[in-house]
Amino acid sequence: MSISRHQAVGAYRRWEPEDFDAPAGKGSAPPPEAFAPADLAGLVQAAPAPSTASPPIAPPAPEPAPSPPAADSVAALPPDFHLPTAEEIERMHDDMRRAGFEEGRAAGHAEGLEAGRAEGYTEGRARAEAEAARLAGLADSLDEALRELDGEIAEQLMALAIEMARRMVKLTLAEHPEAILETVRSALLQLPQGHAHIQLHPDDLALVREHLGEQLAHAGHRLQEDARLERGECRIDGQGAQVDATLETRWRRVLESIGHERARWHVAEEAEAGDATGPVADTAPPAPEPPA
Repeated sequence: MSISRHQAVGAYRRWEPEDFDAPAGKGSAPPPEAFAPADLAGLVQAAPAPSTASPPIAPPAPEPAPSPPAADSVAALPPDFHLPTAEEIERMHDDMRRAGFEEGRAAGHAEGLEAGRAEGYTEGRARAEAEAARLAGLADSLDEALRELDGEIAEQLMALAIEMARRMVKLTLAEHPEAILETVRSALLQLPQGHAHIQLHPDDLALVREHLGEQLAHAGHRLQEDARLERGECRIDGQGAQVDATLETRWRRVLESIGHERARWHVAEEAEAGDATGPVADTAPPAPEPPA
């Protein structure tokens, strides 16, 4: 309840203590006026109704800053305490500088060592990979060279075997000339029935006439010498058929059966006299085909 200023002027009086020395009834302050009921009613009506809204909350007051400790609370210094001299300060500076230098040197050494290790590892790995690639290339080249060498050795061995067989055949024909008889018989079996014309080396012709002359004459076959043929060779012409029983032809058929066709039967005279280890090209002129 609030009271207006006009009402407060007549409602309040200054209080003064009573004078105990003054006689009763004299010199005492008159009693204050009493409020009339009408004035109280007006005061009540003039008072505003209480507000139902919550009063605003004031922000908390900031905490006071801590006051510095009193001089009495500072710990007392020990009796042997003294400030460092200029020499001691210089010595401390030197020690700190030396310690910092050693620490920096150790850190730099460790960092440089680590960087050197990393760089060395990278460079070493690159060199190792390059060397491994080079060795792998050499290994591949070696494998290829070995394969080629194996092929060359196999080819040379085959050529040597063929040459040895050729020489053995010629040696056998020279030591056993009667082998021409079996050659003539086998060649005649490949022809149909009828008269045949048999061409032989002059020496073989005499041998065949001696051993097969009557038999061949009885069958109607004729013998003819051909100096271009070698010992052990013959050609037979029949009715519409021909049998080439020359050594070169038979030799070629043998080589074809084993998958080797480059070796020839005829060799040069100087190769015959020398130590030939492989096939030599044929230098002799080919024999002409007989008339059909």
